[in-house]
Amino acid sequence: MLSKYYFFKFGLAVWAIFLSMICKGQEVKIKDELRPALSVKLTGFIEQRLNAAYNNRILTQDVNRLVVPFRNRAETRCWQSEFWGKWFTSAVLAYRYRPDIILKKKLDTAVEQLIATQTNDGYIGNYAPASRLEQWDIWGRKYCLLGLLAYYDLEKDPKTIQAAKKLADHLIQELKDKNALIVKKGNHRGMASSSVLEPICLLYSRTGEKRYFEFAKEIIKEWESESGPQLISRSAVPVANRFPRPANWFGWEQGQKAYEMMSCYEGLLELYRLTGKQEYKEAVEHTWSSIEQTEINITGSGSGAECWFGGKALQTLPVSHYQETCVTATWIKLNQQLLKLTAAVKYADAIEQSFYNGLLGAMKPDGTDWAKYSPLAGYRPQGGEQCGMGLNCCVASGPRGLFTLPLTSVMHQGNGIRVNFFVPGSYELVTPRKQKVFVNLATNYPATGAVGLKLQLAKPETFSISIRIPSWSAQTALMINGQPQSPPSGGQYFTITRTWSPGDHIAVNLDMRGRLVYSGNGAQHFAVQYGPLVLARDSRLGAPDTDEALIPVAGKDGYINLEPFEANNSTFWVTFKALVKTESHKEGPADPVRVLLCDYASAGNTYSDASRFRVWIPLLFEPRYVK
Repeated sequence: MLSKYYFFKFGLAVWAIFLSMICKGQEVKIKDELRPALSVKLTGFIEQRLNAAYNNRILTQDVNRLVVPFRNRAETRCWQSEFWGKWFTSAVLAYRYRPDIILKKKLDTAVEQLIATQTNDGYIGNYAPASRLEQWDIWGRKYCLLGLLAYYDLEKDPKTIQAAKKLADHLIQELKDKNALIVKKGNHRGMASSSVLEPICLLYSRTGEKRYFEFAKEIIKEWESESGPQLISRSAVPVANRFPRPANWFGWEQGQKAYEMMSCYEGLLELYRLTGKQEYKEAVEHTWSSIEQTEINITGSGSGAECWFGGKALQTLPVSHYQETCVTATWIKLNQQLLKLTAAVKYADAIEQSFYNGLLGAMKPDGTDWAKYSPLAGYRPQGGEQCGMGLNCCVASGPRGLFTLPLTSVMHQGNGIRVNFFVPGSYELVTPRKQKVFVNLATNYPATGAVGLKLQLAKPETFSISIRIPSWSAQTALMINGQPQSPPSGGQYFTITRTWSPGDHIAVNLDMRGRLVYSGNGAQHFAVQYGPLVLARDSRLGAPDTDEALIPVAGKDGYINLEPFEANNSTFWVTFKALVKTESHKEGPADPVRVLLCDYASAGNTYSDASRFRVWIPLLFEPRYVK
């Protein structure tokens, strides 16, 4: 008679075979140029903001409240089902940054509770049977899939991948049974529903099961139909001009919805990885260029009333529902995808601009809340609750952008290491010869431009280190072990290939001179930038009035002198004094006065109309100097 031990061993073998059958992934044709660091321990201001969001937003979320709509399944139009997946994917990113047993248990519980709501036919959602596939139903299923796949990547849990497959299979079958086009379901020319392309591609890459690949191709086919958003064929058309102005701004006819459009392009990049079809990558790159050139404002975000509207040229105006945080976070996520794929410096520049300004500006300093919209003047209003869920879409989205940064600041590249962002801390990586290396990055950037990198590795090895020199840094100095190198140019990676030894040190000094930027018809406004930071007026810093017209006192080279000072109010990150001229009612010119400026992320970040702020300062018109 066989012992229980052999039956147990036989069971394990069968289970192993079963796992290999259900989880045999599909190898991608296009591999990323950059891979994340293995781990990181950050310090400084960014660490403080990450910890605030981690402790006061991620850990405090009531998971059961997120799952309740999936148990009730009575919805006909709202989007409660997105909140579980948004919170969950941001929580997984947070856990990868800082593994914590309390958060891990919360993740385990969240997955267990969600899977428990899955019906026998595979549905996970909050919609009543008669309303399935309509409004935000498929959009919510997308976020459930993204969350389940994020957990599977973390744990390789077979129950999770099985639940994801059942959910995807149910959607595919339901569309077939109802003879329905996915681009005719939901909102915004089907972009909301068809953004499910991203998790469908991820599911195929993890299982290798062809039906998911076929469904992905069907989505692309429908995109290019007369009824679809034509995200490939119209990719060269400016994003605000692809379709006529809709009668119903938030209905199916709206083809300029910013967040949903970029979500679709995230999926198209996943399909590009699987297929290698250049037209997919080119469509995303064309659209990225359109967004960057026509929509993204000085703080690194955009959209008005949640849609593209040609906003870059109009950013000095008061814009309704400006700069939705969902758009800011998704713009960062799209750029992170492109950065990993291509290692191109422009995507890192775009991430930094958005992260330090638009994203941190939307976040309440204690991490408990996120602004739904972020104007460039006025005050920062608090967003309202949506769908009876105790939060809104932007409170759920903000951390998804925030926690992309830690493991992508210093990354692996094929021949060594790439430094994308100057966030202080210790980064664990592996060299090309599989030797563990720690990059210790010391700086208080962007308060100053001095950055030091020190290598910690067991033995010397030859590899490359590429350091991003931001496009705004016109004068950069770089030294290796105290020896000056040829001055690197801005807007590129400066690559050093040599034999690196334990304790080798790189020093970088970036050009932090105050930069003046003008905008408006006839340059009616000016703004001040300091490194990656946008500076702003704030009523808490005193006179002159934040709306008063001024003339900046600039040097012959066009830069403005910025003098750091310590503000009495500790809520500001950085503060500066700058010389300006005000209106004079005397016969002679007025003497210059000092105006106080702070970083945009701190400006007005009190959720109170008592704290008024302004990025674009009205430029005093001087008719005597008009040509």
